[in-house]
Amino acid sequence: MSWDSKLIDRAKEIIELYPQKRSALGPLLYLAQEKEGYIDDDSVVEISKLIGITEVQVRSVASFYTMYKQEPSGKYLLSVCKSISCEINNSKEVIDNIKEFTGLANNETDIESTFTFEEVECIGACGGAPAVQINYETVEGVTPTKALELCKYLKEEVPEVIVADELQDKFGGTKSFDWAIEDNSGTSSTAPGFQIIGTSEEK
Repeated sequence: MSWDSKLIDRAKEIIELYPQKRSALGPLLYLAQEKEGYIDDDSVVEISKLIGITEVQVRSVASFYTMYKQEPSGKYLLSVCKSISCEINNSKEVIDNIKEFTGLANNETDIESTFTFEEVECIGACGGAPAVQINYETVEGVTPTKALELCKYLKEEVPEVIVADELQDKFGGTKSFDWAIEDNSGTSSTAPGFQIIGTSEEK
């Protein structure tokens, strides 16, 4: 299904932020992911028209970066860091507990489309290892026990908007540094919540 007029208007507003149309490709891919949960063929066509590049060029960027999903994801994308800082702080047991709870292997989605699980490289929270992201909202200092509690919370409470501050208070531990400004905005999709491109929501 092609983009509606509201989404196209939003895309054009984003394009206006850049000196060259093609520079808006990344944010437009996030719009596409917010719309469908992944980068579908219709979105590739629409984006190529909007910024004047080929569909192959759009697809090459969308398929290169792992944050742009090529197939539908679950409501909650669970990303667990496995880089060295998280590894030495027991991310393996966090990963094992999440995999056991969800029944998923790496890069799998459950049949209810509730969870997608992925093991990822560094997400920039080494001082708060081990770190987990839910729809790209980061929670630091997650213990194996808290990882299970987090999964149960998502499955039972089914929050519509995922907010890092809230999850950090409920399930996090040591942080890389104090988060100076309280932020009640988050995301309701597997597209990261960016206020400037309109993919974030207030809770």
